[in-house]
Amino acid sequence: MGSKRWFLSIFYMLTSIVGFTISRPDFTQFFCSNGVGNYTQNSTYQENLNTLLSSLSANISPYGFYNSSVGKDPDKVYAIVLCRGDASLRDCGVCVNDASSLLIELCPNQKEAIGWYTICMLRYSNVYIFDNMTTSPTFNLQSSGSPSNLYLFNQELRNLTNMLRNETISGSSLLKFAAGESKNDSGIIKTIYAYMQCTPDLDAGDCNLCLGWAVQLMTQCCYGADGARVIGPSCSYWYEVFPFYNENVIQSRPPPPPPPPSLPSPRSSQPPKGRGENKTTIIIICVVSAVVLLILGICIFIFRRKQQNRRKGEALEDLDELNTMQYDFGVIRAATNNFSNANFLGKGGFGAVYKGTLSDGKEIAVKRLSEESRQGELEFRNEVLLVANLQHKSLVRLLGFCLKNTERLLVYEFMSNGSLDQVLFDPVNSSLLDWDLRYKIIVSVAKGLLYLHEDSKLKIIHRDLKASNVLLDGEMNAKISDFGMAKLFQLDESAADTNRVVGTYGYMAPEYALQGLFSNKSDVFSYGVLVLEIISGQKNCYVQDGQNVQDLLSYVWKNWRRGRAQNIIDRNLKAGSEAMQNIMRCIHIGLLCAQDNLASRPTMASVIFMLHDFSTSLPMPSEPAYFSQSSSIALEEPLLPPEDSKRRILSQIQPAAAANQPLDEASISDLDPR
Repeated sequence: MGSKRWFLSIFYMLTSIVGFTISRPDFTQFFCSNGVGNYTQNSTYQENLNTLLSSLSANISPYGFYNSSVGKDPDKVYAIVLCRGDASLRDCGVCVNDASSLLIELCPNQKEAIGWYTICMLRYSNVYIFDNMTTSPTFNLQSSGSPSNLYLFNQELRNLTNMLRNETISGSSLLKFAAGESKNDSGIIKTIYAYMQCTPDLDAGDCNLCLGWAVQLMTQCCYGADGARVIGPSCSYWYEVFPFYNENVIQSRPPPPPPPPSLPSPRSSQPPKGRGENKTTIIIICVVSAVVLLILGICIFIFRRKQQNRRKGEALEDLDELNTMQYDFGVIRAATNNFSNANFLGKGGFGAVYKGTLSDGKEIAVKRLSEESRQGELEFRNEVLLVANLQHKSLVRLLGFCLKNTERLLVYEFMSNGSLDQVLFDPVNSSLLDWDLRYKIIVSVAKGLLYLHEDSKLKIIHRDLKASNVLLDGEMNAKISDFGMAKLFQLDESAADTNRVVGTYGYMAPEYALQGLFSNKSDVFSYGVLVLEIISGQKNCYVQDGQNVQDLLSYVWKNWRRGRAQNIIDRNLKAGSEAMQNIMRCIHIGLLCAQDNLASRPTMASVIFMLHDFSTSLPMPSEPAYFSQSSSIALEEPLLPPEDSKRRILSQIQPAAAANQPLDEASISDLDPR
């Protein structure tokens, strides 16, 4: 499928030539999967697929969903149809009919495919896909506009998103969809319209998890846009500043019927009771049940409140040992000018961050615990106790903390150049980061992680390493920050699991995001993604390649395997042939760190060694995590074998030498960088 978009253009051109006048729905995106194999013409699988696709539109429920299968293994075909919750049944049927014919043409002889229109999705496969939450493949789009007041806009969007998310996950097995608009009437920002939807075969937990993923991805790919969408196989999330959904269809659709009542068990030995006696018995049972539940609820509430207070007291009692680090609240309030907007630096999951200036002229950064932060006390305790015991030049230094009634404040050294993402992903500021600075940041972050994993008296897994958590001081020295999500290990522990996955999608190692398993190799994965971001100047979930968009790991891997690693490098980065050798080695290291198999990833001690000992050859990386052959982006050339990829990259760095040099086990990293 190397020429999908070309094929689509030719297809529409031909239909116009032969005089077709059928109005097609807007075709948005499609993916063809090469990983599960192809079927042959006139095979049993093709017959089953055609039979199934021809039956879909006639069987769609009034709520826009249908899933079914045809045939027996190994030729069994599964299909899912989902129309947007505001689409009429007629429009849904037309859209699905169109998808059934067009998707086969766009993905000829492929056993698995998925396509999206503005109002419907069709997905088919030779493997079981029902009741199964998945986030791949996916795509996102955003508008070119931006809100006039980003802070207020994001606040309103967050409130609307939370409301719609709760409404969606509480939907029935027939419809999990919610649409609505923001209630802000100040006139400062435009009204926001949004919808969320899950395939109704998912249970509430999987739907909630999928929408959480969509919200996270939206904040990464489309921050600052006044309209955006994230669309996946199991759920979708879309917002705009104009009414884009059909409110009339939503209001006219009857609510899903309740589940059928269970049949009563036969009681032939008992005579039937009179209607009045039955009614009295029911009332008594209801009243007694309500009283029992009320008493039980009060007991549970009292018990949990006492337990929370006890844990809160224990958490904060630990801080008494650090009295010398406590700041007076009045001092911090004066330093930040009463937490004024002029001193506001940003906001994260913990809360708002303010710049402050103490009476002696020393600049500080103050993190103020948000009252909405559910894990605030735990994060506060973590960050104080952990960071207070950490002393390394590659870690942001905690100066102290403050406790005053409900106020929880953390006081850090002030990093005047902000976070790495603010510089790296800015079209203008990124030009300030030459290769020497970027390499210094790569090394500094590696040293900070090595200290956390092995050299400090505490063994710590950061769990949320990303560009926004790497801060830059006045001399552009990089330091790791934000330890609210960090996990403390015993010195002899190597891995653990958790029921609460925290972090940022795109930086999460697959074993952590999918199974809750984390170790020092989880941070190594995040580091690998960060290295590739620093070199490419691109966010990990959104790489613009001409007219195409894809995730960073897939983009880097494809170019690396095609021997075109120079395509990966940030266009703002000017580097000579000597520095280019070092850049290529760092790309190689980033791919080694981001491998799918955690056992194949190096430790941070090995990474430091590879960054400094240029005489040592590096092993070839395997396919990175989340890499998918299922992509709508055309490859101009097939992926090369590793040996041919080495030769091509060598020829780009040293054309004359590569022409005469035999290819051995040495990779491009054997070359001496400057």
